Amino acid sequence: MPSDLKSNHADRNRAREDAQSFPAQREKLAAGLYLVATPIGNLRDITLRALDVLAGADRVYAEDTRQTGKLLAAYDIKASMTAYHDHNVAGRIPQILEQIESGEAIALVSDAGTPLVSDPGFKLARAAADAGLDIIPVPGASAALAGLLTSALPSDRFMFAGFLPAKSAARKTALTQLSDIPATLIFFEAGTRIDKTLADMRDVLGDRPAALARELTKTFEETRRGTLSELLTGVADDPPRGEIVLIIGGAQAQVWDDARIDAALRERLGDGVKRAAAEIATLSGRPKRDVYARAQALKDGRRP
Repeated sequence: MPSDLKSNHADRNRAREDAQSFPAQREKLAAGLYLVATPIGNLRDITLRALDVLAGADRVYAEDTRQTGKLLAAYDIKASMTAYHDHNVAGRIPQILEQIESGEAIALVSDAGTPLVSDPGFKLARAAADAGLDIIPVPGASAALAGLLTSALPSDRFMFAGFLPAKSAARKTALTQLSDIPATLIFFEAGTRIDKTLADMRDVLGDRPAALARELTKTFEETRRGTLSELLTGVADDPPRGEIVLIIGGAQAQVWDDARIDAALRERLGDGVKRAAAEIATLSGRPKRDVYARAQALKDGRRP
């Protein structure tokens, strides 16, 4: 997760009070890979179970040991920490698997948020699964879900798409591939290129409803809502800083009227009436019997 623990003094003081009231249980854990979600900003978003796992694990692997160190220090947890990041994955994975196989409980954390979401944890989890080792999720904070909640956009169906490519051409290609998905889309983005990303989104996806959430759970948390054009104007007037989650409304279902169905059938009749009708019925959601009748009429030169 692309965030860090920029908690204020009040958060840290409350965390220390929590540590006194709810001390982490340093009990021996069963061997396995524990994927531990950590706060995306506010230190008090840690779960009691996560504290127990971090305290009880034989080793804690973290993207940035300095960042994780702040969290552990706030809750008076003394753990053996080792760096696990993009640049040392190849060497670390065999080492971690061997440690688990020897009976150790290994906790993996990202810089902040839920491991495996836009970080190298997936490679380790995949390797552990292939080796038949236990993988134990310890759920908690997630910037993607927090952004979805504050966006006020439909949450019954959504897709997390992570970071888009940095270059415009590749970014537009990626957006084109997502343009027909009838679900709310969630992205991570950096403030330095948010204006370019919003412009490409508007050009490729159309002027959809959207939300820009930044610094979630932190002191300067903010959510901007509107169309992509409105957000783009707002970004130009007041450039946002910090880590950003972009939430974009999904594609609206297209209505297949008779004219559109007939046009699509004409393009596919060369593949045969039955096959063309089956394809268009699936795409349009119209009854297969009705589409087949229209296809047969078109093939015979009759008016459907």
